[in-house]
Amino acid sequence: MTRHRTPPPSAVSVELEVPFHHVDVLEVVWHGHYPQYLEVARTALLRSRRLDAPDMRALGYRFYVAESHIRHVFPMRYADRVRVVAWFREIENRLDIAYDVLNLTRDCRCAQASSVLVTTTHEGTLCLATPEPILERLRAPGPGQAT
Repeated sequence: MTRHRTPPPSAVSVELEVPFHHVDVLEVVWHGHYPQYLEVARTALLRSRRLDAPDMRALGYRFYVAESHIRHVFPMRYADRVRVVAWFREIENRLDIAYDVLNLTRDCRCAQASSVLVTTTHEGTLCLATPEPILERLRAPGPGQAT
């Protein structure tokens, strides 16, 4: 997962505060909560391209998570401010999304992650390539990019 460390200008970020109910008995965020943080950033990234769930329904397609990987490098604690940055690494055959989880309170990276989304038709047929209506939205200039 070292090939995605520099987010492009089209990356999207969200900031969160670690809630008390995400902390375990060791007073750190339980590893099972990290996918929730990634989901918030992934949703913001997809919304930035008009590919949120309602948009996908209107286009006649659905996204499904096919893979996810997280490398934990530093613990997060209750009330830490966290920034999750998300960006696309591949869009042609599947959506390969990279993430950085940054602890703003402690000024360090907490995790590096990735997930792969596949596309199906509304009826559930797997699309072996990303459909053109979706690619059009993905290729359009995103946040931070010139038009």
